[in-house]
Amino acid sequence: MDRKAVVRAMRYIWPGEPHDVDDAELESLYRYPADPRWLAVNFVSSADGAVEIDGRSAGLSNPADRKVYELGSDLADVLLIGAGTATIEDWRGVHPDEETAERRERHGLSPVPPVAIVSTGRSLPPDAPAITEAVTPTIVITSGSAPPATRQAWADAGASVLVAGDETVDLPAAVDELVHRGLGRIDCEGGPRLFGALLAAGVVDELRLTISPLLVSGAAERIALGAGLDPTALRAESVLAEGDTLLVRYLLARKQG
Repeated sequence: MDRKAVVRAMRYIWPGEPHDVDDAELESLYRYPADPRWLAVNFVSSADGAVEIDGRSAGLSNPADRKVYELGSDLADVLLIGAGTATIEDWRGVHPDEETAERRERHGLSPVPPVAIVSTGRSLPPDAPAITEAVTPTIVITSGSAPPATRQAWADAGASVLVAGDETVDLPAAVDELVHRGLGRIDCEGGPRLFGALLAAGVVDELRLTISPLLVSGAAERIALGAGLDPTALRAESVLAEGDTLLVRYLLARKQG
């Protein structure tokens, strides 16, 4: 696949005048702001809101989605993901290609961003490829209720274990610790339960949503799951199109406190 050919077919459609988008402009749109802490969430969904086909998101993705998905991780300090998604999607850490390496060097970023996996301790085995095959040590974010033996097994497998919260994972505290470690540009890549928890915690700054031109129906999950929250207002920041695929960036108001 010619990645540049995908970009030439992409159109900026709102706000302002529609026009073709080149590599430089696309990178500018999806780069992180100067804010020392910015958490962007990436999702692809069908037109009727499904986030998976046969249990995985790959069936919804396409070249346009993969292009912005790659920019999210290429320009981030750390990738944040739920343990269930890491297992289902068979994550194996970040292994950059030449284009990614050049982009990260140009932006003054580390060669390989670490992956931070949120786990209660029940769904992330210590021999998970996301830990054992990662180039940069994976950060496992968990709570004090995770069994000490499990935490030690993660560490023995090469992970850095970050304990945030006592009974459950304290996501604001975890994000604060990532920022303290110099990992303030955070790219969250799912899943729906983690996104729902991040929304409830008020720590999401941006939603990057690809709407795939498919109808799925059935009982597929949607992008955010959890106990529910007051409707959260979104502000559209940009809309692009590539063929029949829409790529929308929304901003959220961060909670204070």
